[in-house]
Amino acid sequence: MNSTWFRRREVVVAGAILGALLIGLGSGALAGSLPSVSKPTPTPTKTVRALPSASPAPVALRTCSVETLSTDSRLGTMHARVMNANTGEVLLDRDGATPNRTASVMKVVTTAAALATLGPDFTFTTRVLRGAEPGTVVLVGGGDPTLTDLPSGETTIFGSVAHLDALASSTLAAWNADPLTSGTPITTVLVDTSRYSGPDWNPTWNPQELADGTTGKIASLMINTGRANANENTSPRDEDPVGRAADAFARALGGATVGMGSAPSGAPVLASVSSPTLADMLPQILLHSDNTAADALAFETAIALGTGNGFDALDAAYPLALASYGIDTTGMHVVDGSGLSDSNAVSPEFMTKLFAQIWRRDENLGLIFDNLPVARQKGSLAYSDRFVGENSVVEGRVWAKTGWIDSGYTLGGIVQAADETPLTFAIYALDNVDSSAKQAIDTWVVGLYSCGNRLANW
Repeated sequence: MNSTWFRRREVVVAGAILGALLIGLGSGALAGSLPSVSKPTPTPTKTVRALPSASPAPVALRTCSVETLSTDSRLGTMHARVMNANTGEVLLDRDGATPNRTASVMKVVTTAAALATLGPDFTFTTRVLRGAEPGTVVLVGGGDPTLTDLPSGETTIFGSVAHLDALASSTLAAWNADPLTSGTPITTVLVDTSRYSGPDWNPTWNPQELADGTTGKIASLMINTGRANANENTSPRDEDPVGRAADAFARALGGATVGMGSAPSGAPVLASVSSPTLADMLPQILLHSDNTAADALAFETAIALGTGNGFDALDAAYPLALASYGIDTTGMHVVDGSGLSDSNAVSPEFMTKLFAQIWRRDENLGLIFDNLPVARQKGSLAYSDRFVGENSVVEGRVWAKTGWIDSGYTLGGIVQAADETPLTFAIYALDNVDSSAKQAIDTWVVGLYSCGNRLANW
């Protein structure tokens, strides 16, 4: 290797090292000649996120369907609605806003209207007045469907009721205590039936109902709701309920002729008897679906509201009577209080909203809840063909009013689901149906029970 090149390389390298040292010393000397300036440490930027005012409510997963049950051919033309009674959320709807025939579910509407208008302590009163002619008394019908000709002390399907023999005894006592009539016999009984007007049989009803003993004529004077047997729900009914009651009263007085008439204005009241209270009549009307008593209550509701005193007064009376519940009655059409007519029209939507208030026991509606049939336990839902077999899983969990007319089967009420959600429902199985619709309805309700708040509208 060339020694001259090697020495030159050493000189170059040594120079480079020396230069580096001088630069380092120079910068240090410069730094030492100036005052040090401290720089502020920058504050890190923070991102502030707004907190929600409240945690969002959990959204229920609607994954449980009863569509297969809803399309059961046994249901005919099906109309229904299901609502969460706690939240008011509609979970299922099948043409539920359309008013339609309700069958005996109408009795829930009727008793709700009567409770709002008449109150739970309302009673029917039958009176006897002194007539204008000597020896004459006037029996004034007060609409009491529970009045009986059974001896005092005996009960009927309505329990303890007013008795004609007690009314006759009180009449005779007052007659004999009055110096103007004492010592003279009662020879004539005039009957005043002016409290109700119009036909005593609704022209839209099937006459077979009277023959079958499921309902009677609606008159302001009758005994045993027109039944031949005061303790049988289904019993032959009177063709002439007024005549039968008047004859029974005349016999209780000891014998008198009977005619139609009225008392003069201001005539003194000799005696009166009153029915059980409206509250006490509810078990028979709702649990056992008493048609005649329901229609008598409907008439009294119309009278109290001033819309009339017969079947033709009900359509105007019901919206007025139901107004305090705050539920829209648009489209409602009322032909009778019992639900026997195909011409009645109340929507499942209205029914589910009313049943929600019944569940909450708003106003006096708790009285209706307490007297609804209960699956496998009470009333018409305890019959041998309701909620049987696998459907008995809902025993004690369904409170509902049953309904049946020639053109449909219905059920409306409350089911407390397996997840404890209270669901109000109304289902109408209409048109081409038979008694098998009852089992299809029951199975559908069990489906609601199983789904609870997961019920999907598909």
